[in-house]
Amino acid sequence: MSSPHVLVVDDTHVDRHVISMALMRHNVRVTAVESVMQALVFLDSEHDVNMIVTDYCMPEMTGYDLLMEVKKSPRLAHLPVIIASSDNIPERIRKCFDGGAKDYILKPVKIADVHRILNYI
Repeated sequence: MSSPHVLVVDDTHVDRHVISMALMRHNVRVTAVESVMQALVFLDSEHDVNMIVTDYCMPEMTGYDLLMEVKKSPRLAHLPVIIASSDNIPERIRKCFDGGAKDYILKPVKIADVHRILNYI
């Protein structure tokens, strides 16, 4: 069986790197992109992604926008989407869960959060 493949979407290089490296330590293949548009282009051409971990606050389109695009696509709707954010805003968290997010992780991402992420693969 091949390694699970996670798409990490974050406009901050350090956050992309931290999440990517933590997942790779658990034998997860990671593709990291810096915007929702890059993620959508990648998802349009790549069919072996098992999960998406996305930042919420990004320029142009948010992680919630990505969540909505994924959930309305018959080809992608099955993918678990995890939102990561430094903002602990209950209304935003509820909106993400109501929109279909599997989890909402507060940054900075901790080891326990990586184990939570792995449970959804």
